[in-house]
Amino acid sequence: MNRRRTFAIISHPDAGKTTLTEKLLLYGGAIRLAGTVKGRKSKAYAVSDWMEIEKQRGISVTSSVMNFDYNGYRINILDTPGHQDFSEDTYRTLTAADSAVMLIDGAKGVEEQTKKLFQVCRMRGIPIFTFINKLDRHCKSPFELMEEIEEALGIRSCPINWPIGSDGNYKGVYNRKLAQIELFHAGEDGQRIFPSENGTASDERFKEIIGEDLYLKLNEEIELLDIAGDEFDMEKVISGELTPMFLGSAMSNFGVQPFLDEFIRLAPHPGEKSTDQGMIKPDAEEFSGFVFKIQANMNMAHRDRIAFIKICSGKFEKGLTVNHVRTGKKISLSQPQQFFAQERSMVEEAYPGDIIGVFDPGIFNIGDTLCEGKKSFRFEGIPIFPAEHFATVSTKNALKRKQFLKGINQISEEGAIQVFKQPNIGVEALTIGVVGIMQFEVLEYRLKHEYGVDVTIQTLPYQLARWVSVEKFTREMLGYTDQAEIVEDRYDRPVILFHNQWALNRIREKHSGITFYDIPPYV
Repeated sequence: MNRRRTFAIISHPDAGKTTLTEKLLLYGGAIRLAGTVKGRKSKAYAVSDWMEIEKQRGISVTSSVMNFDYNGYRINILDTPGHQDFSEDTYRTLTAADSAVMLIDGAKGVEEQTKKLFQVCRMRGIPIFTFINKLDRHCKSPFELMEEIEEALGIRSCPINWPIGSDGNYKGVYNRKLAQIELFHAGEDGQRIFPSENGTASDERFKEIIGEDLYLKLNEEIELLDIAGDEFDMEKVISGELTPMFLGSAMSNFGVQPFLDEFIRLAPHPGEKSTDQGMIKPDAEEFSGFVFKIQANMNMAHRDRIAFIKICSGKFEKGLTVNHVRTGKKISLSQPQQFFAQERSMVEEAYPGDIIGVFDPGIFNIGDTLCEGKKSFRFEGIPIFPAEHFATVSTKNALKRKQFLKGINQISEEGAIQVFKQPNIGVEALTIGVVGIMQFEVLEYRLKHEYGVDVTIQTLPYQLARWVSVEKFTREMLGYTDQAEIVEDRYDRPVILFHNQWALNRIREKHSGITFYDIPPYV
């Protein structure tokens, strides 16, 4: 358990998150050649971007899981989408992280999506480590970035290393703990590991290599940090008051290995987890875990569906029988797998902090708790986010109706879409709700390429979906308004779609005895 490091990488789009993931895999020995998200000329794509649409668009649209061994540690990386249209997948994935690496573009500073993801981490008590990226370009000064992090996010920062140079002309980093200079030599756009040159800051030869001006500037800045900067305090990191800060460039491998080595040393191992029966400690004897992600068609040859489980306590062994708390049934977790993006390998045993995948015949939901023994408890729920965009989706070919419904059902169970239907009407056309509008594009692509179904998507004018506290809600109860419509969810519960907040307020005032929920009650 103490050797496990399970973390998510969060950032605003285009801050270089998937590139950093690639370089951590490169230095961790998991890959020999790093592709970048936009490396189309060389046909080299990011390992973590395994969906074809990710390769074509150069963005991550779903979270990836990668695990590998490095320096005696088992590393589990959760690479999450940066684009806000896929934020609900990121939020769910963060429930499986024991820490987070917050990636910030050195030129742009703290951006809007970074602020949202930071707040989610803070709410969940996830310690945050910061990596300032793109120092091979013109950037804000490190001191300016430290001030911005404090003002925008309300957290102090403690630089673990410090860049040597300025304005994209960086030579290396200074390790404050070791009082050591490390100079970098990049090549091939950082696709391979190139040797670095190390030595103590007092070594006079570095004055010649980097130039006397940079050498004196470095010493001045380090002295200023030592006098006026925050001291490193792990208790403050765990409590969310302080973020260790690293600086470098993922693209050119600048500062990546020093970050990886120090982050693994500092990052927390799996901690206790909240349940409806109290806290579960990771060293508890009996196995427990929860499903935080479901993904269909990762392997197109097998057309299977995988449930991703974060192990919270005990030891997992292949074939383990567990309680499926939601259904009250006992199930055997056979064919357990661990992942490297879409590649997978069978696993015989796993421990708290590890993430495994099991074949899902359709029995798992996101948020399901699995536990061993006689106890029955539920882990803290995984957030469901209300849809903000709606459309009617129908198949162009009536003969493909079966494949259409299968695709819609499986993608909805992944949590990527919410499905509604008109009461007492067939399912040739369905109303689909999504958090981000780009999800419609992904839905259309996946239905075509994974299920062989061409669809028509017609956007609807609704902005809000609300569940109600009564079993029956009729069209007559809406009155004569054309600003709302009644549909049903997958459990046949009434859901009202509203054009806007004003329409919702009018209906709410008319039916003061009914509660309107933006998140559906747990089933």
